[in-house]
Amino acid sequence: MMAMDKGGTGVKPSERIFVAIDTTDLGSAVELANGLAGHVGGIKLGWEFFTAHGPEGVKQVTAAGTPLFLDLKFHDIPNTIAGAMRAALPMKPKFINVHASGGMAMMRAAYDAASEAGDERPLLLAVTVLTSLSDDDLAKAGVFGTVTEQVVRLGVMAQDSGMDGVVCSAKEIMALRGACGPDFKLVVPGIRPEGTDVQDQKRVVTPREAVALGADHLVIGRPITQAADPVAAAKAIAEGLS
Repeated sequence: MMAMDKGGTGVKPSERIFVAIDTTDLGSAVELANGLAGHVGGIKLGWEFFTAHGPEGVKQVTAAGTPLFLDLKFHDIPNTIAGAMRAALPMKPKFINVHASGGMAMMRAAYDAASEAGDERPLLLAVTVLTSLSDDDLAKAGVFGTVTEQVVRLGVMAQDSGMDGVVCSAKEIMALRGACGPDFKLVVPGIRPEGTDVQDQKRVVTPREAVALGADHLVIGRPITQAADPVAAAKAIAEGLS
């Protein structure tokens, strides 16, 4: 795993892309993952898929060996999160995430439990502020200040808690780099190629913009999964990053 540098050395553009497969249809998820194997850096499976099919479904989707970002955003008391992390390790995720707002004790418990995997420990990401939220949304929830201020606050706490990186929007990359340094992993959702619908995302950028800012990995869903030819769509995005 290498941090992004703006020269692009050492990392193929396609390896930056993790495809979000958000479906309850096991067959289509397996078909997508198998087709995309070797063309992207990995796939992301979240609550929609996991609630329907659980760990056995995850194993079927990842059978082709495509790296997994297990996007379950754990958020509970430390002891519960430690148990959940141990339960997730047999699925061998490359990335797994927790909510930074769960606090330092929770994140440290997640780190300690994940470390029981030794050399196979997944990289731990902390979710900062969901890309569907704006400054106004935070204010309504009693969080005052800008999204960027909250993201940086949570990012610094995550780093201090042992997290390898965070999930953030591209608009917070520069601020996070300044606060957390160049080696902190930044995984960026809310990516929409030019000309596509932003749908429920509020803080979006194009893939090229995100990489230029310094994103390590991009999470891209519907522009690939809902394309007539998902592999061709993934290839086109990767080519645009070259």
